[in-house]
Amino acid sequence: MRIRLGANPIIWSNDDMRELGAETPLETCLTQARQIGFEGMELGHKFPRDPRELAATLGRFGLACVSGWYSAQLLARDARSELICLRPHLDLLKAVGSSVLVFAEVSGAIHGDLQRPLSQRPRLKANEWREFGRRITELAAMTAAEGVRLAYHHHMGTVVQSEEDIDTLMDATGADVGLLLDTGHAAFAGADPALLARRYASRIGHLHAKDVRALVCERSKAENWSFLRAVLAGVFTVPGDGNVAFERVFRELRDYSGWLILEAEQDPGIADPLTYASLGFRNLRRLVAEHVQ
Repeated sequence: MRIRLGANPIIWSNDDMRELGAETPLETCLTQARQIGFEGMELGHKFPRDPRELAATLGRFGLACVSGWYSAQLLARDARSELICLRPHLDLLKAVGSSVLVFAEVSGAIHGDLQRPLSQRPRLKANEWREFGRRITELAAMTAAEGVRLAYHHHMGTVVQSEEDIDTLMDATGADVGLLLDTGHAAFAGADPALLARRYASRIGHLHAKDVRALVCERSKAENWSFLRAVLAGVFTVPGDGNVAFERVFRELRDYSGWLILEAEQDPGIADPLTYASLGFRNLRRLVAEHVQ
């Protein structure tokens, strides 16, 4: 397959609010993921970070290690200093055969704070984007030289959230910087993920597929909620259970090759992970068959 289906463990155990799914063993997550039919997993906080142990753990379930989130602070340090901080994570990805780095700038980010509304998220001034983009491009060239492509993850509550932010970032960075298109975060931020897919088709290096419940999204904006409050209220769900027009998105991804990752951070006590991950898998497999393969 030109496109491989993977999952993010946030469906089972949340990384930003670890009490969600805290009682769920990693083995349950991996067993269910394989049972559903996924080929790979992204990393989460319950995964071992020793390369041999990680490979052995995933190997028992026949799953590949797709990638893993990295929290960058390039607004506070230069590219070479960032590479030093990134090194353990980068070496882990290389050791287990991952070729993509999920990368997000978290300087001043508020996505992990239940109390702070999204209106307080950090923003860059016009004259700050060029240097920010230069540093990301320099770092991306260094990871690419080691066989790992940087895929920038736009994310609610961070400096790259809106469609304007994404456009400015892409304009300020070179070709070594790939885009991680996250349909859920794009829609939540008010962007059209299908238009983003069309505009940046040649630079999309990784895909996160999740749906958005429009009514929850609208209420969260009207009442100025925090990101985590919106998550707890069910703003995200799996593809086919919300309001994102995935057919339009996938028609723009005809030439995409790589991993397609199911995500949907919800309260697993309310949204049973096996049920929702199974639904998401079926819908993604259908969308790929109809529009991409």
